[in-house]
Amino acid sequence: MHARGAVKTIDAYTPISCALYSEYELACLHRQPLRLRWREGNVVYERVIRPLDIETRDHEEYLLACGEDGSQLRIRLDHILKKEQA
Repeated sequence: MHARGAVKTIDAYTPISCALYSEYELACLHRQPLRLRWREGNVVYERVIRPLDIETRDHEEYLLACGEDGSQLRIRLDHILKKEQA
């Protein structure tokens, strides 16, 4: 239960550029491995991934990917800090 007057902080989605979105779409289409650095809360990850698809949920865009270890990843696009070809 929230205390009276307490404000819930939300990490609002910030849309990425159309050009960058297109780069992710092409990477998905070609299953091009990428090295990404992204944040989830206070944790920063850097991994090589294989992009599979992009989805939109609740007005937020996510990259669906497979990690090198076979793990399924769902990375919010505006949380990606760095992208390069692997």
